[in-house]
Amino acid sequence: MARRDPHDILGVPRDAGQATIKAAWRRLAREHHPDLTRNDPAAAEQATRRMVEINRAYAELRAASTSAADGNGRGNGRVQWPPPARPTRPVTGRVDTTSTFRPRNTTTGPRHRPMGQAPVRGDRLQREPLRASQPTGPLNRRRQRNFRPPPPPSLADARATTIEFGKFHGHTLGQVADFEPTYIDWLARTISRDPDLVAAARAIQADLDARGIVRIPRPSPV
Repeated sequence: MARRDPHDILGVPRDAGQATIKAAWRRLAREHHPDLTRNDPAAAEQATRRMVEINRAYAELRAASTSAADGNGRGNGRVQWPPPARPTRPVTGRVDTTSTFRPRNTTTGPRHRPMGQAPVRGDRLQREPLRASQPTGPLNRRRQRNFRPPPPPSLADARATTIEFGKFHGHTLGQVADFEPTYIDWLARTISRDPDLVAAARAIQADLDARGIVRIPRPSPV
C-alpha cells in the first residue's frame, strides 16, 4: 500500500511554509488526540493510528523544510516534496591489477635466467629448523617411553581424604559417603583442579557401585 503524501495528510498546499504546516498539525492534533475518545477502546485505537500518521507527516515536512533551508543557505520556508535526493559519493574505485596478472603455468621467479643456473627456491627466508616437540600443544604422557600413570589410592586412603572446600569442609570422603553418597558422584564428575581428590572420589564411587548403593541424582550444589 502506497503511503499518502504528507501534504494531503495535513491538508496543506504543496508550497506551504513552516508556519502553515505547524498550524495544521496543531489543529489536527486537537481533533484526533486519543485522550478525547472517553475510554472507548475502538475509537482510541483509531485515533492513535491517525495521530501516528499526522505526526509522521509533520516530521517529514519539517525535515524537508530544514534540508531545503540548509541547501541554499537562505531558506524561504517553502517545503519541496518529495525532498531532493542527497548527493552521493561512489563507494567503489578502480584498482589497476595488470601488474599482478600472470599467464597460466608461469613461474614467479625472474623471466630470464642464465643457462645452467639453478632455479630459485620459493622459500628464500632462513627459517627455524623443524622441531619434533610441540611446545604449545597438549602433553600426551601415555606416548612417553616407560611412562606409567600413578596407581589409584586404596579405599582406606580415599576414605581418609579430607575435603577443603564446600559445605562439607573438614569432613573426610568416608564420612560424606556414609550419609550423602551423591556428593561423591558430584566430586568425581565435576572437580578438575584437584586430581588427587578426584582419584579418591572415584575410588569410593567404585566401592559404592560394587556394594550396590543406589544414589538418587541431586542438583549440583551452588
